[in-house]
Amino acid sequence: MEAPKIVAKGKGYVADNILKTAKEHDIPVQEDPSLVEVLGKLDLDQQIPPELYQVVAEILAFVYRIDKGGGTKS
Repeated sequence: MEAPKIVAKGKGYVADNILKTAKEHDIPVQEDPSLVEVLGKLDLDQQIPPELYQVVAEILAFVYRIDKGGGTKS
């Protein structure tokens, strides 16, 4: 199994459009400026490096809770 990949990224107008599209399609968004900084250094289609697996696991747990109707509480 492959690690998750960066499939979209952007700044300014592009970032605003990504967020707008996510909202239009009811895709949950977790805001984390420090994570944005780290992930922003990766290239599109690049796999998440092992040192970020813990953070990605937390994001996947967030998505799982949202999907199961549990909200965003930890």
